[in-house]
Amino acid sequence: QTLTYWRRWVRNLAIPFEWQEAVIRAAITLKLNTFDDTGAVIAALTTSIPEARDSGRNWDYRYCWLRDAYFVINALNRLGSTGSMERYLRYLEGIVADAGAQAELPLQPVYGLSGQAQLDEHEQPALRGFRGMGPVRTGNLAYAQRQHDAYGAAILGVAHAFFDARLDRPGDDALLAELERLGERAFALHDVPDAGIWEFRGRTAVHTFSALMCWAACDRLARIATHRGDAARAAHWRDRAGTVRAAIEARAWNPALNAFVAEMPPDGARSDMLDASLLLMGELDFLRADDPRLAGTVRAIERQLRRGDFLLRYDRADDFGLPETAFLVCTFWWVQALALIGERGRAREEFERLLACRNRFGLLSEDIDAASGELWGNYPQTYSLVGIIVCAMRLSRRWDDAF
Repeated sequence: QTLTYWRRWVRNLAIPFEWQEAVIRAAITLKLNTFDDTGAVIAALTTSIPEARDSGRNWDYRYCWLRDAYFVINALNRLGSTGSMERYLRYLEGIVADAGAQAELPLQPVYGLSGQAQLDEHEQPALRGFRGMGPVRTGNLAYAQRQHDAYGAAILGVAHAFFDARLDRPGDDALLAELERLGERAFALHDVPDAGIWEFRGRTAVHTFSALMCWAACDRLARIATHRGDAARAAHWRDRAGTVRAAIEARAWNPALNAFVAEMPPDGARSDMLDASLLLMGELDFLRADDPRLAGTVRAIERQLRRGDFLLRYDRADDFGLPETAFLVCTFWWVQALALIGERGRAREEFERLLACRNRFGLLSEDIDAASGELWGNYPQTYSLVGIIVCAMRLSRRWDDAF
C-alpha cells in the first residue's frame, strides 16, 4: 500500500526530463516534511546537529518558518503537486488572519506545527548531542525576532490562491483584506532594522533582503489587484512597491563593488558586506535577467563568498565567530542566478557538483564543509532539497526537445 501510494503520487508530478531520480527523491522528502493535519512545512526533521564541528551553532528546526515554507510550496507547485500547497495555504491563512486581527503583534518568522506562536528555547543538558557536540536545544528563539522578510514570504505564499485555478478555495475579498494589512506593515517596516534572513542574535540592521521581500509583498499585491481588475488598488500597491524599490536602489547599491550589498545604512553611508540571499533578486523579479546590476551582484558574491565549489551566506563574524561551513541553498541560488544571466553551461556544471554531494539516500543537510565535502547541520533540510528541484527544472532539456 505504501509503495502504491508513493508511485501514484510521483506519477502525477510534472518532473523535468533530466535528473529525474534526484527530483523525485527531493519531492518525496519535501512532502514528508509537511504535516498533513495542519499543512505546516517543517524546515528539517532534526534538532541540534551543528552547522560545523564544535561550533555551538545547534538549533531546533522542527518548526515552520514562513520563508522556508514559501520556497517549499513554490517548488512543489512547479511540479504540479497542489495538495500540499492547499493544506499549507489553509495553515498560512490562519496565521495571516491572527496577525491581521492583532495589529499590535508582528508577524513572526516561525511558528509551531499547529500555528503555536511561542516556541521558547531550552538547552537539554541530559542529552550529549550529535557526536557529543552539544548543546541540544528544543524550541527556537527566532520566533521572538523581528524578521521583516516574513511579510513578503506570507504574501508570496498566499498569492497562489488568487492565480491558481486548480484550487478548491480560491482567494477572496476577505483573504485579500488580510493580505493588504500585512502589505501595509511590510511597507512601513521596509527600512526598519531587523535580525535579517540569517537571524543574527546580537545585532540588527536594515537588511537589503528584508527590504527586498517587503518590496515583493507590495509588488505581488499590485499583481493580485491587477488580476482582479481593481485598478485603484493596483496603482496603490505599485506606488508602495516603487517607494521601496527606490530605497533599495539608492541605499543598497555599492558602485565600488558593482553590486547590491547586505545592508542599507542611513545618511549616505555604504555597506561593503555581501549577502548570498541577494542572488534571488532576479528570481523575485526585482531585477531583469539582462540588468547589468544582477550580473554585477552575482560576480561580486562569487568573488567574495565562494569557498571551493560552494558559497558562504556571508563572510563576517557573527554571534559565534566566522562561518566555517557553506550553506548549501546559497550555492543552489548561485546556480539559479548563473542560469538567469545566461551562463547555463557553468550552471549545469555547478549543479552536477552539488548533486554529487548528496548522501546515499539522495538527500542533503543544511551545510557542507567546503574542503572535505562532509555534510553538517539539520537533516534533511528542505531548503537544500528545494534547490535540487528548482535548479533541475531550470536547467533540464525540455521534454519536447529531448527525443
